[in-house]
Amino acid sequence: MFLVAVLCLCAAVAIAGHGVWLLARPRSADPIQSVLRGVAPTQLAAAAMLAAAGTVALSSHPETALVVVVVCVVGAVSTVAAGCWQAAKVIASREASDADACAGACATCTLSCS
Repeated sequence: MFLVAVLCLCAAVAIAGHGVWLLARPRSADPIQSVLRGVAPTQLAAAAMLAAAGTVALSSHPETALVVVVVCVVGAVSTVAAGCWQAAKVIASREASDADACAGACATCTLSCS
């Protein structure tokens, strides 16, 4: 369990560091950067789950710790996956609405939307 605890804690630090780094950067017009920035809060939540898993793995009975670690790891992965899905949906709908604004456009609209 010690190895599992160390892996969970290291993953928590890495994910939290990446999430904080994404939030500290200035906003970008690039849709990919917007999706990554939108996932940063879910990365911080996943880091908290992994930190809890690592702490329980260090301090609990192996049978109990195994169940908690599995639940926390599945929860962390699911949280990040759901965050990616939601962020991508928002960006896709934003780009679709921008494209709809120029449908049937005259030269002025084409120049302003490009």
